[in-house]
This record gives sequence, C-alpha cells and structure tokens, in this order.
Amino acid sequence: MQYTLKQLRYFVAVSEQGSISVAARHLHISQPALSAAISQLESAIGLPLLMRHHARGVSITPAGRQFLSRARGLLSHAEEIQNVGKDLGTSVSGTLVVGCFTTLAPFFIPQLFRVLEHAYPTLSIELSEGTLDHVQHDLIMGKSELALVYRIDLDPRLLSKALTTVIPHAVLPEDHQLASNTTISLSALAMEPMILLDLPHSRDYFQSLFRDIGIEPNIRYRTQSFELVRGLVGQGHGYSVLNLKPTSNKTYDGGSVKYIPIESPAKELIIALAYARDLTLTRRAIAFFDTCEEFFKNL
Repeated sequence: MQYTLKQLRYFVAVSEQGSISVAARHLHISQPALSAAISQLESAIGLPLLMRHHARGVSITPAGRQFLSRARGLLSHAEEIQNVGKDLGTSVSGTLVVGCFTTLAPFFIPQLFRVLEHAYPTLSIELSEGTLDHVQHDLIMGKSELALVYRIDLDPRLLSKALTTVIPHAVLPEDHQLASNTTISLSALAMEPMILLDLPHSRDYFQSLFRDIGIEPNIRYRTQSFELVRGLVGQGHGYSVLNLKPTSNKTYDGGSVKYIPIESPAKELIIALAYARDLTLTRRAIAFFDTCEEFFKNL
C-alpha cells in the first residue's frame, strides 16, 4: 500500500490540532474518514504516528515527530510543482515560510523582502519570528524551510551558511566619560552597572565576553527587549554590549546612546541562514538562499 498526499495533509493537520475531531472540522470531513486515513498512512509506512487518548485528543509519537518534518517538506515540494506548472525550470512562486531570530528581523528583513518582491513577484514569504530555540525547532519540525539566525548553539540537525559577521560594541550613554573613545575594553566597564539583553543563548554569549577575560559583569537590569536595553542606557541606568547597531543613536523615549567597538579579541557573531540537514530545499528556498547571499554581500 502506498500513501497519498491527502493522507500526509491529514496527518499534518491532526498533529497541529492535537485532536482528530478538531482537525476533521477544520478539514471539512468526517471524523471516521479522517481517522481511517491516518490509520492507512500508518499501515503504509509501517510506523505508529499518533497515540490516541480517549476523550483527550491525540499525541504524536517520537517516530511521528520525525516523520512530520519530512511530511511537511514533501507537501511543500508538491505545492511548488503544482504552482510552477510548465515553467518548473524557471518559475519561483508559492509560499515560503522563513524563520528569523527576533533581534535580527528589524535590521534586515524589511530591505531583504523588498529585494525579494522585486526579483520574485509571485513568491509569497511568511515570516516566523522568535528566539533561537523557537526558529530552530520550526526548522527541525519542517514548519519553516530557512531561518536567519546567529550561529550560536545550533542544533546538529541543522546546517548553516555564514552570511556576515557583526562585532560587539559597548553601548554607552551619550555623556559617558568613555563615549569619545574609538575603542573600549570590557575591563574598563566591569565595575559599572550593565543592562543585559537577556535572551536565551544571547545572554550566554554576552557574559562569555567578560568571562573570557576573567571578570564578571555587574548586571543591574535584564530585559528581552533590544530597544529597552538601549532606552535604559540612554537614560543613564548603565551600559550594555550589543552586536547590532541601528542607523540612529536616538532611543524610543528621546535619549541618545553611543556605540564604541570592543577591543579585540572579543568574539564576533556570525549571522547565518540555517536549514534542516535532512531536507531538500525547494526552488523557492534556493531563490531565497541566493538572494540572501547577494544581499549581505552588498551591505
């Protein structure tokens, strides 16, 4: 017995809804018909994909979780073939789901999407922002094909292509005594209060910059908001260390900050495009990949 694309779509829908009855309503088919289709799929591939819980919906098995990402990838390729039709060799169309680490998005996504819209007017991009863990999970589960990330603690199930590097800067109040320096050492700031961008993996990177030279930062405030970090610095509550530098030194509330490069050998961060190791990229994803490489090359 062979499985069908319809059965794959049904399996993905049930996995996302966590319930056969809810998925059946969403798909506009009967619950018995949906249940039978999933059972036929399980028989075809020889694996239990779902565990049925009486009156408590379903949960996905470990094998089903791995199969889910493959199913999403296959359905994405099938959609692409249907969309491009006779122009399969040259056309790029349909919807591409792209993940992006939340602090990177406002710096690069608006311009990048403008370039893509000009180059591929029939390509639709669906953006999924989140923490590094969130965007990596979406890649592994096949919810997105590509993601713009920092190359920090990447899951071994992912591959990545380096696009550019960004160096750490001390972010100081405009009237700070060291704000006129051309570079600054972290040891010169060690005793001052620090505002930490407290995102998973990012926090470890920033703190490692200090630990690599044998000191601990004096953390006064922690926040997951990039702009709140800058705002607190601008109002004189402390300094921070960030890798991304906006074009304006003005903060949301009218304060001002100065960016001073950290003296080497502070570690640079690599901005990369990540994708699942075991999935074949669609033509849409390849077009996005190539556009990203050219875009960052010209920054």
